Amino acid sequence: MRGVPIVIGYALRESVRRRVFLVVLVLTAAFLGLYALGANEAFDVAERQYEGLIPVDERELIGGTMFGLSMFGTLFLGAVLAAFLTLGTVRGDAERGLLQPLVVRPIGRATLLVGRLTAAAAVCAVYVVLVYAGALLITWQIGDWTPDRMVAPALQLAGGTAVIAALSLLGSVFLSATANGIAVFMAFGAGLVAGLLGQIGDVLNSETLENVARTASWALPFEALYQDGLDAITAETSGLTEVAVNLGPFGGAQAAGWLLWPWTLVYVGLVVGGAVLAFARKDL
Repeated sequence: MRGVPIVIGYALRESVRRRVFLVVLVLTAAFLGLYALGANEAFDVAERQYEGLIPVDERELIGGTMFGLSMFGTLFLGAVLAAFLTLGTVRGDAERGLLQPLVVRPIGRATLLVGRLTAAAAVCAVYVVLVYAGALLITWQIGDWTPDRMVAPALQLAGGTAVIAALSLLGSVFLSATANGIAVFMAFGAGLVAGLLGQIGDVLNSETLENVARTASWALPFEALYQDGLDAITAETSGLTEVAVNLGPFGGAQAAGWLLWPWTLVYVGLVVGGAVLAFARKDL
């Protein structure tokens, strides 16, 4: 695995050459600008029109809901970045004739996959933490609101993008870049829908929906990480405000427990191991 740093450097240079980071920078600036506009309007309207009229803490409700929106947007942008950094790792680069020179000794196939995943996970982790911090600063400056826990949700978003990168890496062994991208984003959407189903099941007291949502969240642990992060931002909120925030429109806020991180590490290891085994048997 001594060639991993070489592969990481190659992956980063390739991303710069393709202007991936430039596109991400522009989209991120647009997202944060829209978020600032929306947060300013939401806090202003809540203060002017609804203060004292509803039996909840308006600032906590608006802050938790808007920051939940920012976390959804951050995870989505991080997922886009993770996918595009890895979706063409095997079949895409092989079809362009870029892969064959990299998998000869001393690099090797396993080293290539581990290096590409490490590069993607590291870049996405830094990215989502910075965007998360930007949204946190905006929310604090505009609404004078901060989440109950600040660090854990950022780490969970970073972990979620690592899971998505691993799934995209596995898909790249079997699928073309276009097909893999579609598959990854469909899996991403399915995970978020599962979180919403869990919330509907909780409201309707439907054990079937809750079990389906719980199974899907652990089968796609980026969703469980996202839910746990949402739960953490209002961990100390109680009463009707807690209920309103947890039933927000951007996925269910559910605490996952201490097994989440160990399972996520095992899950990523299994996905990468499967990708390595499949790639080892694949003709280029």
